[in-house]
Amino acid sequence: QVYVVFSEELKCWCRALVVSVRCQADGYQLGCFLVDYAKYCSVASKNIRVLAGAFAKIPHRAKKCRLHCTKPLTLHIDYCENMAKIGPAKRWDAAAVQHFRKLLE
Repeated sequence: QVYVVFSEELKCWCRALVVSVRCQADGYQLGCFLVDYAKYCSVASKNIRVLAGAFAKIPHRAKKCRLHCTKPLTLHIDYCENMAKIGPAKRWDAAAVQHFRKLLE
């Protein structure tokens, strides 16, 4: 379900999908995917609203997707052997994501 959340970074209300919920001392923190900006953000539970009527029917401008047959790699450094090699990783590191975004621009 798509909700409306207030993004502190963008300083506006945005449509979002809730990805995760974390309990904190001062309430709940929601991990959200902004469907019109293709960004992930964290939002306090007080800054979420139900999306009303016709606005829910507007198509998303961003879609979650994956690169076909592309696996994340990272540089593994062995300090004892004094060598480094590229190997598989569980997640894309920040430098790879930043480089990919620059290529897209």
